[in-house]
This record gives sequence, structure tokens and C-alpha cells, in this order.
Amino acid sequence: MSEHVLVIGATLLDTKGKPVAGLEPGTSNPAVIRSSRGGTARNVAENLARLGAEAVLISAVGDDPTGRQLLIQTAEAGVNLDYVQMLPDRVTGSYIALLEADGLLSVALDDVRVMEAITPDFLNRNRSLFRDASMVMFDGSLTEPAMKTAVRLAREYRVPLCADPASARLAYKLRPYLGDLTLVVPNQVEEAELCGVDFPGYDPTDSLTLARRLLAMGIEMVVVTLSDFGLDYATADEIGYIPPSHTKIVDSTGTGDAVTAAIMFGLLNNLSAIEAIRLGAAAAAVTLQTAETVVPDLSLDMLYEHLIV
Repeated sequence: MSEHVLVIGATLLDTKGKPVAGLEPGTSNPAVIRSSRGGTARNVAENLARLGAEAVLISAVGDDPTGRQLLIQTAEAGVNLDYVQMLPDRVTGSYIALLEADGLLSVALDDVRVMEAITPDFLNRNRSLFRDASMVMFDGSLTEPAMKTAVRLAREYRVPLCADPASARLAYKLRPYLGDLTLVVPNQVEEAELCGVDFPGYDPTDSLTLARRLLAMGIEMVVVTLSDFGLDYATADEIGYIPPSHTKIVDSTGTGDAVTAAIMFGLLNNLSAIEAIRLGAAAAAVTLQTAETVVPDLSLDMLYEHLIV
């Protein structure tokens, strides 16, 4: 691939706590606590780079030890950081996740205020990144004016546009642009928010119904990560479900980001929609089985080893 993939959104420090003997509310619980690099867009960019794509990241961090370390780790993975702003008057964003004993998310907090620095003016001044991109992806951490500008520039240069809401509470920002998206990868709660309806519950059948609704709104491909970490998907040609293939869940953080990146990588390499989605399912399987937010030795060969056929 001669052209780059442009990824726009959050770079965060992920801190995850997993109890060793269940969660008891109102008190301190013995746990295993880990910190690692994170942020939906940053994770997607790292996954893409590890798979062999040329990933360019637009993001913002504080000029602090956390921000510097995150950028070092991201650069080591092969991501182009020339357009990441390091700001002396801001604090690097963070994400705190409380996991259940089985590795599933109980509740999380995020602070993405530093992303206010990615303004419409900044994006317009770097419009050549959109012009020369083979694909653009953004997450829900962008401010509404910045998101509007990113969508407009992708539309102006006719570049395929992908999105990940990043959070159910940020998903509403994407609603005005659903008809502009080639791919969206929400979880089930985010999917309901995108549709503007109450969450119907963790039911793959309901998820497919909502995926069809999103398809009717103009999205070309909808892939929904399910509570069992299988995938529901809907395209113009096919609608279906891919069951999970992992043997255990170590940590669910970053799974959806890996799915997004693997599908994008498949589409960039001219795989059919269903082949790209199966690559995404394989990415989910390998990510669930590591404590890292991004699989450190991720490769295309590894995904094909876990491919469901």
C-alpha cells in the first residue's frame, strides 16, 4: 500500500483493575492492576501498523511523563506521530477500567479533554493528510466541530471513512454522519445509541435488527462486537453472526479496536467484506487472550491462524 491510513482520536493511558476474588462494593478489593498504552484511535493505529499498514495518527497528549512514554511506545510500533500535538498546558488523557473477575468490563472512566486541541483549524491546515489517505478512521473523542470537519474533508477527497464510537456516551456525535461511513464498529450498547433507541439487551437477534437499521441509514458495513465477543455484521450483500473462537478471556480491553483495525486492513488489501470481517473476528480472539490492550506481537500470520472458516 503506497498511501497511508489516517487515524484521528484519543491517545490515553489505560489503567485496568481485575479483582482476584470478586468485587465487593463500598470497600477496597484485592486486585491485579496494570497500566498500558490505550485510546481507541491510538490502539487502531498501532494494530494497523503491526499488521503492516502505514498508519498516521492525529492526536494530542500533555507534555508530561505519561504523554512522552505513550508516544515512545506508539512510535516503536511503527505509527507515524508527526501530527500528534504535545501540549505543555494540558494533561495526557486517561482511561480507568474496573474489570469483573472473568475479565469483562464492569465500569470505566475516561478523560479525553486534551482532545479539544484537535480543532477544525488544525485539521484544515493538515488537509493534505486526508487528500493522500487510502482510508480515514476517527473515534468519538473528537469534539463535535472537529468531527464535522474530519467528515467534510474525507467527503471532499472521496476517501473511505470508518468510525468507532469509543463509548456509548459519545456515540451520539456520530449520528449526523452515519450516511458518510464505510464502516462502523460499535458494541451493542453503542449500536443502540447510534440508532437513537433504548438498549434492548444483549441479544444477537436484536443486534442484527439494529445493524439492518444502520445499514438503511447509509453505512456500507456494520460490525457489532457482542457480549460473548462474537460478531454480528451487516453489509449490502450479507447479514450474519460469527461465533467467538477464544478459549478464555484474559482482558477484554481493546478488543473492538483490534476488530476495527483488522477489518480496515482487510479492506485496504482488497479482501471481500466477509473476509475482512472474519479477519476482525480473529483479531478479537487473539486480543482477548492477552493482558495487553494491543497484542504486542500481532501479525497477519497470527490472524490467519485464528481465522474462523
